Amino acid sequence: MKIALDSTYSLDPLPTGVSVYSREILFGLAAAHPEVEFLHCLRPHRIVRSLRERLPANCRRRLLLESSRFGAAAVFHGLNQRLPEARQKRAVATFHDLFVLSGDYSSAEFRTRFAELARQTAGRADLLIAVSQFTAAQLRDLLNVEAGRIRVIPHGVRPPAPDAALNTPRGRIVLHVGAIQRRKNVARLVEAFERMTPGWRLVLAGSAGYGASEILARIQASPRRADIELAGYVSDSRLAQLYARAAIFAFPSLDEGFGMPVLEAMAWGVPVIASNGSALKEVAGDAALLVDPRDANSIAGALNALAEDSSLRERLAGLGRARTAEFTWDAAVRSTWAAYCELF
Repeated sequence: MKIALDSTYSLDPLPTGVSVYSREILFGLAAAHPEVEFLHCLRPHRIVRSLRERLPANCRRRLLLESSRFGAAAVFHGLNQRLPEARQKRAVATFHDLFVLSGDYSSAEFRTRFAELARQTAGRADLLIAVSQFTAAQLRDLLNVEAGRIRVIPHGVRPPAPDAALNTPRGRIVLHVGAIQRRKNVARLVEAFERMTPGWRLVLAGSAGYGASEILARIQASPRRADIELAGYVSDSRLAQLYARAAIFAFPSLDEGFGMPVLEAMAWGVPVIASNGSALKEVAGDAALLVDPRDANSIAGALNALAEDSSLRERLAGLGRARTAEFTWDAAVRSTWAAYCELF
């Protein structure tokens, strides 16, 4: 048997959550099903880069064009909300979010192109994988996808080694991981941070995104500018150091299809503040302080509550670690394979 997957997004030069997801599914499936041949299909701009990477014995590379038909494959899986224009024997598409359609988080031109591509993909797919119940609801409400074609398969998280942060003291650091963009609500986080007790620092780890210029100007004008670090996009090793040192993780995003950094912070034992909307309350459960992301007072209240109460920080850290046990990549791989089996 052969399974074809769009592995283009697994090779992003600056990996994001979609890249992590793609790699976990691609290599997890290959390990779990050595009897199956997996075709890693790559769009032209990634095919050369892929040659640097050694694939498992049961994986093969293939060029992916809009006209490509992988007729020998039982299923073609688009791992990032996209399928080739050519009809496949059976097709599955993973949808991570639809925030481009639900808010002013991108240019009008990009929104138009995204909407058309999303509708085409939803129409071509035999099954759609949504990474949260929230995203599944958006598929139904925004793209009119019938519930019977949707399967909810959450992302996972890999916990750090048990002794990874053993010798790293936590500092008075509030950490945010995500692009500096309007959707991530960074400007309002900065406003809330300004109301914290002096002595705390805010570290913003992420590259610039939509609306970054306004946010960066707001940071430059902040009376706490000296306490705000713009770390930019950080490597995995640097990110691990930040998770190990932070005392608070703040993620008051306005719209998330899942929110992988929330689970990462929990896995590292960092108490989490997250938004009470989109998929974040679904992912965080009762293991985080949930805030109104549109109210700086709500965010500031949670920041100060954690800053002033070490027992609350310890309690949330414990709840967070326990919460991550419910989200594993092994479970995501098993559920993805089960979705394929529905189509054989």
